Amino acid sequence: MIGVAAQLCGVHPQTLRQYERLGLVIPSRVGAKNRLYSEADILRVRRIQRLTQEMGVNLAGVELILRLLDDMEIMRTEFEQQMLDFRDEAERRILDLMSHSNVPIRRDESLLPVPQIRVPRRSVSLDE
Repeated sequence: MIGVAAQLCGVHPQTLRQYERLGLVIPSRVGAKNRLYSEADILRVRRIQRLTQEMGVNLAGVELILRLLDDMEIMRTEFEQQMLDFRDEAERRILDLMSHSNVPIRRDESLLPVPQIRVPRRSVSLDE
């Protein structure tokens, strides 16, 4: 509920309503009036507070930063999935080629040694 969320974030409920009006936080709704804030919503409000209070960013800047961070997270997730898909497809093709060949195949390891690429979630933490 909004009162509990405000207390957890150390803000006034009106602040949460303003963030919602600006589209910075979108809590789920129960009925027409009751807002339900998830743990992710609470973390997002805390991030907004850190940006505005500790870093001096105005709400327009916060909106841009959050949108960019969200976009980066989507791109990171998509990139990791594309790498997994690439590896799987390459191994499938190699197995297909090798099944029509006399070349011995080691079955105890990957046919395509793809490095385990991990894209860091964030190099600068805005959550602290």
